[in-house]
Amino acid sequence: MTLVGGVIGLAAAVGIGKLAASLLYQLQGYDPAVLTGSGIALAMVALAAGFIPALRASQVDPMRALRYE
Repeated sequence: MTLVGGVIGLAAAVGIGKLAASLLYQLQGYDPAVLTGSGIALAMVALAAGFIPALRASQVDPMRALRYE
């Protein structure tokens, strides 16, 4: 899901950047360093958002979890 969202967001950012460049004087449409940095940052946040709950769930005793239900 992160990869699909990242690709869609990247395409939208480049498209909107080109639109803004055509409307404003001396504005570059996109900066590859900014797009790469933001993509890496968002991927790290998505990894942490999935890893932290998975780590907590892996530390629960399965028998205790089954008894709870």
